[in-house]
Amino acid sequence: MTLVFERHVERRAVAELSVHLDQIIASLDRDPETGRVNLSQTPADPRFGRPLSGLYWQVESDHRTNADPWVLRSRSLWDARLPVLQDDLADGQVHEHVITGPLGASLLTLERMVQLPERLGGTRVRTVVALDRADLRAATAHFARDLLPYLGVLALMLIGASAIQITVGLRPLAAIRARINAIRSGTASRLGSDFPSEVMPLATEVDALLTAREGDVVRARARAADLAHGLKTPLQVLAGDVDRLRNQGETAVADEIQQVATSMRRHVERELARARLAAGVVDSRCRPAEVVRRVVNVVRRAPDGARLQWDSAVPDDLTARMDADDLTEVLGNLIDNAARHAAGHIRIEGAAADSGVVLRVLDDGPGIPADMRSTVLDRGVRLDMASAGSGLGLAIAQDILAAWGGTLTLEAAPSGGLAAVVTLPVRQAAHEQAMRRRGGTP
Repeated sequence: MTLVFERHVERRAVAELSVHLDQIIASLDRDPETGRVNLSQTPADPRFGRPLSGLYWQVESDHRTNADPWVLRSRSLWDARLPVLQDDLADGQVHEHVITGPLGASLLTLERMVQLPERLGGTRVRTVVALDRADLRAATAHFARDLLPYLGVLALMLIGASAIQITVGLRPLAAIRARINAIRSGTASRLGSDFPSEVMPLATEVDALLTAREGDVVRARARAADLAHGLKTPLQVLAGDVDRLRNQGETAVADEIQQVATSMRRHVERELARARLAAGVVDSRCRPAEVVRRVVNVVRRAPDGARLQWDSAVPDDLTARMDADDLTEVLGNLIDNAARHAAGHIRIEGAAADSGVVLRVLDDGPGIPADMRSTVLDRGVRLDMASAGSGLGLAIAQDILAAWGGTLTLEAAPSGGLAAVVTLPVRQAAHEQAMRRRGGTP
């Protein structure tokens, strides 16, 4: 805008100079006393009479056609002279230039070559009118200063309008983000259809993806169940064959088959756990209190569980970010181990913490020495070789928890026994990151 204003002011200045130029040419006359060309009437603008005012005029004869050259100047030039360009001009032709004038000022000049009549000598004269361009720049600067407050107000209005437009325009995306967070937290299963038409295709595609994902999970779990049935049943048959071989006196063969079957069972249980984890549902959640009651009701019917006193302190409203079947597998192994080694009492605690959900399985058994607690978490390690089991329970529980971003630690219980502490993550992102680290599908 200042550039446009500067061009406008410059055009107005050229028009003003053109008027002065016409006045000066029209005032050219012969002095009756000296006989020399002079101005019969000086221009009316008082700046022509004030020294170095910034507005100047000059008339000089063409040196190439006049043997007696002469120069007329405005009083404002004082003793200076305008360094006009000696370019070729046709009669009446006007040129516009920028030259350096008195005190090094930049001048906008307008010049015209005029053929004087015979009564004035018939020579050609170059008439020049100049204006200091500092005046033009000052006018432009004043215009910019006057315009700046209005531009500031306009900028604030545009910024406010842009903020409103962005807020209103992106509000549907904020709603989608909130719905996605609800899906991740387990409070919703779909984005829904109450969105503007601009983002509705996105919501539809996301819901279709969630539906396809759930279908994949169902099929994966079904395949895992088929694998369990197809592999565990033959292993159970081999266990029966081992007993019959021992009854027939084939102890060496029975031991060899049992060793192979045990190794196969370990691999089967490990791969089944991985298959179930790879099919984990992203938005799964469960209530640990329900899982604890279900597991305890099963374990207390076994001989080891029937002799024990059970105590549960898990709040009913406590929610864990984990699949119910996976949590059942973890607590089933921990509670079963506690039932085999407890002297008479098992307590299960649960609470919410900053790190997530913390579940504790405490028994009053002999416990595990501190230097051995990390060792028993390794796959296949058993401290009590006389008890039944394959030594995979704690390792499988640890694998499941790691896949969901949780941890399993063993501590000393207040009663002197063992405390198995399970920590489950608060956010589902921990499960996704853990699955990526393990090479699974988050």
